[in-house]
Amino acid sequence: MLKKSILQNCKYSGLNIVAKYMNGQKIIKSISILFPTQRRNATKFGVNQILMAVTLASVSGINRICKIAAFSGDGLVKCLLKLDKAINVNVISATLKGLGQAGARKLQSLLLATNAGWLRESGMKSIALDADSTVKSVCGSQEGAAKGYNTTKKGAKSYHPLLVFVSEMKLLYHTWFRTGSAYTSNGIIDFLKEVKASLPKTVEKVFFRADSGFFSGKLFDLLESFTWDYLVKVKLKNLEGLLQQQNRVPVKGQKEVAICEFFHKENGWSKSRTLKVMRSIKEYAQVEYLGEKQIVPVYQYVCYSSNLDLDAVGLHELYKQRSTSETWIEQVKGQAIAGATLTDNFRANDILWQLSVFAYNISVMMRQKKEKFKRQEHRTFIDWFIAVPAKIIRSGHQTEIKMYSLSRESGNIIFTKPTGRSLTSSSKRHKKQRKEVNMKITPRVYGRGTFY
Repeated sequence: MLKKSILQNCKYSGLNIVAKYMNGQKIIKSISILFPTQRRNATKFGVNQILMAVTLASVSGINRICKIAAFSGDGLVKCLLKLDKAINVNVISATLKGLGQAGARKLQSLLLATNAGWLRESGMKSIALDADSTVKSVCGSQEGAAKGYNTTKKGAKSYHPLLVFVSEMKLLYHTWFRTGSAYTSNGIIDFLKEVKASLPKTVEKVFFRADSGFFSGKLFDLLESFTWDYLVKVKLKNLEGLLQQQNRVPVKGQKEVAICEFFHKENGWSKSRTLKVMRSIKEYAQVEYLGEKQIVPVYQYVCYSSNLDLDAVGLHELYKQRSTSETWIEQVKGQAIAGATLTDNFRANDILWQLSVFAYNISVMMRQKKEKFKRQEHRTFIDWFIAVPAKIIRSGHQTEIKMYSLSRESGNIIFTKPTGRSLTSSSKRHKKQRKEVNMKITPRVYGRGTFY
């Protein structure tokens, strides 16, 4: 009879499934080929091991390099990455800095190609792209951080990444890591050219949607050359005064709503474009006029530029669907910890940002097939499937994960964390509810320092 020996406890046993999914998608193999390690006598860790440690840490909701180093010492992580010991903090930082701009661009191209592959597998012929930017404040003087538009911490230095989502999949398709002083739409032309070049040929129709920060004649020219449909909120100086001068038509069945449209050409535009306006009553206010108190309506205006054949009300309803992308951005920053792990090097921070975004996308794609899981947030994905304590046991030449599953009446909790108390004779009821689940760890080894 074979003896079973407990190698180590692990806190994130769900990562075994994540690693199998990444192996099936050939993601780990691609990273290992793209970032080979030059072996020397003192080399103990491969570049691929460090990049994957950062990615798995982001999947688990872990930030800071010191915490990632401690995370790499987890029993399962060491087995998956073929590590003899935890990765040193200085090694992680030095490796990321050493990759430089060339490494950041190679990783960006790889992740864009991976996202394009997922989009191709979805079989969608028509997609909606939601463009946005987000501000990530920093504490310190990191390279590339600068003062810019910052609503949360005015005057603080920050980074200002640019990103675009495939709305139907909640997939963050492409992103650029930028300095904090960059305006919202800076670089959007070249950014969308990269997106267009990477889209699979199966996608026949694209709808582009963005807020007023992207209101630009050059952008409209580009989108029209792509034959994409677009909807962008208008941003002009003295916009409200301009809108008040227009003749509006009331909407049937909506007494408080009126619409209009007019041609407008800004300086530098190649041609005039139609702007569509909706006016609605925000509230009623009491004012005093010639000694008499009157109740008057307070109006609010929204204005859009679009090549869609819809009136202002239809465009407004379509634009409101964009609000969900704000939620996805918060998941990327707050739950996948994108931008929370920083060094004093801009390109290293760029790589860390991309790996965190990649972790978010892996979470999204693993949940695509079931609607129940698809609509959940990344934090819920971590709690349900990743942060599951277990024991790593070796029996003969096989290494297994032993964890416990506990069903709940609600059906929402798949795995539960143990209470930390040892089972005694007084806890027979808990013994009946528990069921041991064994999962084999099957990392593939193709040579020294390679774990895919």
